[in-house]
Amino acid sequence: MSNATLESLSDWGLEPALEHIERAQRSDGLILWYPEGPADPWDHVESAMALSIAGREDAARRAYRWIADAQHDDGALWATYGEAEDNDGAHAGDEPRKETHRSAYVAVGAWHHYLCTEDRDFLAELWPTVRDALAFACRQQAPTGEIYWTVGPDGEPYEDALISGCASLYKSLACGAAIADVLGHDAARERWLAARTDLGEAIRTRPDRFDRTWESKSRYAMDWFYPVLCGVLTGDPARNRLEAGFDRYLEEGLGCRCVADEPWVTVAESCELVVSLAAVGRTERAREIYDWLFQWTDDEGVFWTGYQFEDEEFWPGERPTWTGGAAVLAADALSGLSPAADLFTDPRPE
Repeated sequence: MSNATLESLSDWGLEPALEHIERAQRSDGLILWYPEGPADPWDHVESAMALSIAGREDAARRAYRWIADAQHDDGALWATYGEAEDNDGAHAGDEPRKETHRSAYVAVGAWHHYLCTEDRDFLAELWPTVRDALAFACRQQAPTGEIYWTVGPDGEPYEDALISGCASLYKSLACGAAIADVLGHDAARERWLAARTDLGEAIRTRPDRFDRTWESKSRYAMDWFYPVLCGVLTGDPARNRLEAGFDRYLEEGLGCRCVADEPWVTVAESCELVVSLAAVGRTERAREIYDWLFQWTDDEGVFWTGYQFEDEEFWPGERPTWTGGAAVLAADALSGLSPAADLFTDPRPE
């Protein structure tokens, strides 16, 4: 890790967030939401990416090796882990399920770590994990392009899809294709790019294929900006989508609402909005919003989940590792702290 990176992260006030992530990492590599708490594979990767940006490579490698060790024969992971695990590692309080976007996000993390470190050997070590995770996700792709949300305990997919989850999968397929390109797996690369093309077309043009069996998720901010964050929309369509949602989701001086109709801003969603704005060239506005977020830290400088501005209280009273991870990723996107800084602000890899 260079001194410049250290100084830049320190200047952003992000060292406490990074220390919090490492304190919550178990000896087997799993990064919990907070010490002794639960975990999930997507947020685990988000935190691991922050470690890679900071040059904490040993901790990041342990995080990715945990995924390789925990992955099932079908390429999937349980949706939740940690607190009160059963004998299979799943969070015992939940119905066992395997969510496609959570299982596949290892591809984004693996590619991100490679961009930060240029460690081709470790990328090759992770290849079987990435290959099998994306194969699992692609097996759940409908003929109309969307990828089903989850597979239940009976092994059958739940035949409905989430905009935000599919946008995340779109990014996972892009990163998987980039990994395949570096490692010379041409057939996998072509297969994943084709699946990505069909998925992107569904997100952009087939709103009828999402939220068919449950209440629409459009009130959630992630449905608003994730197609931009993950590169499904670029250029003017992306800018127009963000512009159209500001009045509904953005609370001036506070951050991004998690849900449009609740008086609650959350740091992680705000950070992801910051990256989305940077991706469409709205860097000045992105920096402004990012600066608001440091009022939502504790005395140590660790981020709370968010702030309920009608009750004027931090809610819930948790400091998730993935919130700090999102803050590190946003600072990287704004300042170019690492070689992976443009992972979400450039629509490539292709």
